[in-house]
Amino acid sequence: MSYYFLNSNKEPEVIDISPCDHGRIEIRKIWTTTELNGYLSFPHVGQAFAIEREFINKRTGKVSHDIAYGITSRNKDEADAERILEVNRGYWTIENCCHYILDWNYDEDRSRIKTGYGPENMTRLRKFAIGVVKSKKLAKQTVSQKMRRLSFNVRAVFDYLKMTKRFQPVVLNN
Repeated sequence: MSYYFLNSNKEPEVIDISPCDHGRIEIRKIWTTTELNGYLSFPHVGQAFAIEREFINKRTGKVSHDIAYGITSRNKDEADAERILEVNRGYWTIENCCHYILDWNYDEDRSRIKTGYGPENMTRLRKFAIGVVKSKKLAKQTVSQKMRRLSFNVRAVFDYLKMTKRFQPVVLNN
């Protein structure tokens, strides 16, 4: 797939220049094709794409560059190049957000659980806990602040989940 896109002389279908965010400018270009659908041995291929990203650090002027290749089951009528680029950006926003919370609150990157289904099961439990904490709109606090508050009192966790006979509403903003 990379060979096809690297040797193609086509102009990018969409060029997206993001405003300066976090001290850098990001330029994203996308190329899509249906010409590889028969070649790729992957079920339900609608089209293949290449996204080239260039980051310019505003402070240092340093330029970094990478290319990501992908396939989607959506054909060109269902998702044009602009839509694929938009979905791709949204995916990484979600991905970074979830992994940041997992790593920051659970120090997941340094977990010593390494074998079998253990790592996957622990991640699922952690994501479930984060989801429960996020679903409760009791106080204007971050997930880590709510989790820290609940960790001080086991009874508060069960009250928070309404799992006790005489639960008392939990106030997390004290």
